[in-house]
Amino acid sequence: MIDVAPLKFGVVFKHAFSQVTVFKSFVKDVIDIDINIDKVHTEYEYPTQIGFVKSKYDLFAEDIEKRIIVEIQHIKEEDFFDRFLYYHLISLVEQIGTYQKYQFEKTVYTIVVLTSLPRDKSVQFSCAVSDMSPIDEHGKKHNIYPHRLIFLCPRLVNEDTPVNVKTWLELIEDSLDGKLEEDKFTAQKFKDILNAIHQQRIDPTLLAQIKDEAAWEDVKREERKEGFEAGVQLGLQEGVQQGERRKALETAQKMLSDGISLETVLRYTGLNHTDLEDKPHD
Repeated sequence: MIDVAPLKFGVVFKHAFSQVTVFKSFVKDVIDIDINIDKVHTEYEYPTQIGFVKSKYDLFAEDIEKRIIVEIQHIKEEDFFDRFLYYHLISLVEQIGTYQKYQFEKTVYTIVVLTSLPRDKSVQFSCAVSDMSPIDEHGKKHNIYPHRLIFLCPRLVNEDTPVNVKTWLELIEDSLDGKLEEDKFTAQKFKDILNAIHQQRIDPTLLAQIKDEAAWEDVKREERKEGFEAGVQLGLQEGVQQGERRKALETAQKMLSDGISLETVLRYTGLNHTDLEDKPHD
């Protein structure tokens, strides 16, 4: 057992997975492709902004045929799936440099790693792949578009998780509490990660960045908690108000049925003419 910097922090994940050998091994096991690169960029931005929202990629690498993007996310925001679809599409659109032809010179693969549990209980998977290949009326899939958007959730590893992906996800998940059983990950590709995240070997500058990110995650988590509690309180208040109004309407109906004047009913129930105008009474 060793103490490690958890891979839920973006700065840690980028530090470990930006190693060329690690990145290439990860891509090979997740997508089953080889990529010929000598550098992995972190916090990469295209020279020219594409679209209305500026995109910055956690990890970015490409060769002459393939463009690989890896994103790490811990707290799942409301726009999680839309945001990463946007990132994926921007990396396609960026390749169309002229009006003369619509042609993507590079296949785009976007891998998103979510290290927290999805709040949507209907979204329960450790590995899911989205592509754009059309399916015809006969149920036949036509592999026209090779581009892929892959979602990985280490906390939901199960017996059906693809074998090549499973150990990577288990390593990420095992690191999340700051402790890791290094004997479970003996392959060289994993040793390079363990060396990168071992607490005793982490550069003080990186440690400072980890602390900053941890503090920011705490702020976002607290804001979400406060927002939820405020929403619950508002819901309770609205529920009480609706219940009180319903009770007042029932009382008004009974009073009117007993022949009590409308003015008296309004005075004692706190209702107005509008509240009662659609309510039939004897």
